[in-house]
Amino acid sequence: MSEPLQALRSPESWVGLGWRQPHYAELLQGAPAPGFLEVHSENFFGAGGAALGVLMQAREQHPISLHGVGLSLGSAVGLDPWHLDQLAELVARVDPVRVSDHASFSRGGLRGQTVHAADLLPVPWTTESLNLMASHVQQVQDRLRRPLAVENLSAYLSWADHDFSEVQFLVELARRTGCGLLVDLNNLHVNARNAWRRRHGAQVPEPLEGLLEVSRAWLDAVPAECVAEIHLAGHADTGEWLIDDHGSPTSEPVWALYRYAVSRWGPRPTLIEWDTDLPPWAVLMDQARQAAGALAECAP
Repeated sequence: MSEPLQALRSPESWVGLGWRQPHYAELLQGAPAPGFLEVHSENFFGAGGAALGVLMQAREQHPISLHGVGLSLGSAVGLDPWHLDQLAELVARVDPVRVSDHASFSRGGLRGQTVHAADLLPVPWTTESLNLMASHVQQVQDRLRRPLAVENLSAYLSWADHDFSEVQFLVELARRTGCGLLVDLNNLHVNARNAWRRRHGAQVPEPLEGLLEVSRAWLDAVPAECVAEIHLAGHADTGEWLIDDHGSPTSEPVWALYRYAVSRWGPRPTLIEWDTDLPPWAVLMDQARQAAGALAECAP
């Protein structure tokens, strides 16, 4: 991993914020900054332009983490060579502290053509799928000459066939390839609650402690040395489903999972994700300070 996971430095240095366009100018003009900035890789593909110029300006002052949504690591039609070329060029320019993407697919074959779903779709937790994703992760790591961090998904459907649980699949992926895991705690909570509602209906109150226990068991199955980063985010409740929309503060159940994860694994780079209905930068910094407080309180 690019950043050593050593004894806890100042808690604030471990916590980052997703840096989105409405906050570009404020940060560059001297607003309080978190420990690192995370940006979506695909927003900065290309040889030049204003967006890349802004990112490189920020890079002079702040550590940058690159988080992607388009590698399609689980795609049966293979990786997109253009996408991997663009990512490799961006990594060479920015020298980020971490590079990450998702355990998902978005590219597939349709009537003899490769199409893009413009979404993060779940893969089956099968041996065949694991072999395919491990090959793709290794291909990316060989090209980038650094480990990749792979994120667990918020998924609203699943495949009938499986040889592993999700967490078994991801831990085995990390074991085979040496990649890290980006553990999104909001995704864990969203999946646990949606699974309950599928079984019992939205009218039956969910036992919060039971949902947390399901997610804690998932976390218990992950060796500490596999964890490269943690994501925290908010979600929307439609009344029937929780939607991972990154449009609100981190919920208390997710904070509870964070305190548990940190007490189990020790400090890990932590990101506050907020992508829709963006609040003022000061609100994001308050969330970052809350995460830093949990690190200081709970990290062994």
